Amino acid sequence: MNAPLNDTPGHEPHHEAPTDWITTPVEARFLRGALDVERTALGVRPHRLPSWARKQFPDPTLAMMEAQPSGVRLAFRTRATAVELDVLHTKTVYKGIPPLPGGAYDLVVDGRPAGRAEASGGNVLTIDLATQAAEMRPGPPGSVRFGGLPAGEKGVEIWLPNKETAELIALRTDAPVEAAPDSGRRVWLHHGSSISHGTNAEGPTGTWPAVAAALGGVELVNLGFGGNALLDPFVARTMRDVPADLISVKLGINLVNLDLMRVRAFAPAVHGFLDTIRDGHPTTPLLVVSSVLCPIQEDTPGPGAPDFEGGKLRFRALGDPSDPSRLTLRVIRDELARIVAQRVAAGDANLHYLDGRELYGEADFAELPLPDEIHPDAAGLRRIGERFAERAFGDGGPFAV
Repeated sequence: MNAPLNDTPGHEPHHEAPTDWITTPVEARFLRGALDVERTALGVRPHRLPSWARKQFPDPTLAMMEAQPSGVRLAFRTRATAVELDVLHTKTVYKGIPPLPGGAYDLVVDGRPAGRAEASGGNVLTIDLATQAAEMRPGPPGSVRFGGLPAGEKGVEIWLPNKETAELIALRTDAPVEAAPDSGRRVWLHHGSSISHGTNAEGPTGTWPAVAAALGGVELVNLGFGGNALLDPFVARTMRDVPADLISVKLGINLVNLDLMRVRAFAPAVHGFLDTIRDGHPTTPLLVVSSVLCPIQEDTPGPGAPDFEGGKLRFRALGDPSDPSRLTLRVIRDELARIVAQRVAAGDANLHYLDGRELYGEADFAELPLPDEIHPDAAGLRRIGERFAERAFGDGGPFAV
């Protein structure tokens, strides 16, 4: 494995590139895992929701989350031994909380991890979680550099950061590049919450869907949106229209911690969401996954609230456990199991259910506790991906070949 070579902080694009290097503008043909590509003054910005869907939600949090390219990667073939990507990235930090590590770019060569680096330069967006006020500090474009790639023709992927937005400007290489051809692998379309998005992942290939996709040998389209797995109709219509061989939806935690709906509304909303997906994918294997274990919300409804005591972010559940109209994770799991069984009995033989506690349960919580009471750490996310691959892609699983 070749270690990445980072550029000097603040490095401007093209400043140190040899004149005999080849510059290639980033275009949609190089991108996988993006559903839309927005042209900007500098280059392109990948999106994980199409433009028509982005017009249907006023929530700035969802706008930020769908523009963070979790699961999106540049894919090309080349004989280059060094690659640079010019990019203007935007890092998000939260007021009163120690900054998280910078967004990583992961290099994969012929399917194998080959390096990790961070971009220089970039903007910084500071958000106050208590008031939702946001302040942008502009910064310059920068670069990510990977050197020492093996000689000869090879497939190269650069996985974009799952926790930052990225405006892609150009590729610079010491040999020509061409967009990677269709891999011929099955396409897995997944929708979920921040746990699917990759909060606390060590890098973009360390999100649990990326881990599972690598083990399952499939092409990932990750519609995991932090705080926004909310049964939104425009997400269901998006999934309806995206070509996919395998589909999964992971539901529960955001509906509880946002206290979004009551028990009465939940089952019809789930049926409507699945009906819409089935309009475009009537027989595609479709796996409904409930939330992984989250002790603070198993039997206590939302809303959830951040707690900054001691300078560390933790979440608390504030709802009334005695109110039978409110959703908890236990109620949602029971309802999802019932809904899937009902639809299977009605003839949907390719619909399946997976209890999320099979991916991360009580024993896992004892070994790898949730750092903020909601999100698994990097090791927990990798375990979830490995277990999902075993249960979904393994022998007898709903996604088995």
